[in-house]
Amino acid sequence: MTINERHELITKELDAKGSVSVTELSMMLNVSEVTIRKDLTLLEEKNVLYRAHGKAIKINPYINDRDVNVKEKQNTIEKTAIGRVAAELIEPNDSIIIASGTTVHFLSREIHSEGGGHLTVITSALNVASVLSKDPGIEVIQLGGIVRGSSLSAVGCDTERMLENFTGSKLFMGVDGFDLEYGLSTTNLLEANLNRAMIRSAQKTVVLTDSTKFGRRGFSRICDVDEVDQVITDAGIPQHILESLRRRGIEVTVVEP
Repeated sequence: MTINERHELITKELDAKGSVSVTELSMMLNVSEVTIRKDLTLLEEKNVLYRAHGKAIKINPYINDRDVNVKEKQNTIEKTAIGRVAAELIEPNDSIIIASGTTVHFLSREIHSEGGGHLTVITSALNVASVLSKDPGIEVIQLGGIVRGSSLSAVGCDTERMLENFTGSKLFMGVDGFDLEYGLSTTNLLEANLNRAMIRSAQKTVVLTDSTKFGRRGFSRICDVDEVDQVITDAGIPQHILESLRRRGIEVTVVEP
């Protein structure tokens, strides 16, 4: 087998599985692990893959904090569809918790009080509160604390203490990273702490994320994947991740923009 043939097979394995170990590739291609490591180095130099801890993964998983105004303009069609489907989970006279992030901001635009029902929303996100407070049938409880300019959300010990006085039927939460091994993550420590507190205060955790977040890792870990009840995402979710989540008993809703 030529080096080009090996590289083609390695790339196909990554496309199918998302990650593959050096040992696995060595056995599959019947070459030494030293040869595989050299192959992976060459492919990494071409930006085909990313090497990490004895394996190769499809993309560099590590992400940096970005301003909400930048993220708001990305994947807008997918986020709109995700928000629309998530809004259908809200019941009359419900009490829900909404975390911060651009995808939950799209959700807020799809929430409306109808038929004389009353909705209570607890949120740390200033932009979410701004949208929902315009609806007379929605009572918004704005969590206070330190305002993060990059996410337009309140964080900190005061925010978490205020949250201890409330509970919600559902938490709608966005993430910066969703990795099967590392779990759910965000780029900010205080944001991650608050998200964990929100999970404790909610009966059900619903994660809203476009498919670009899968396989990515933020600086601060929020929780294990198994602590999530439902994921709403778009059709770009890698097949191996979709199958893994469903095997774990997590409900996955795939929306079509």
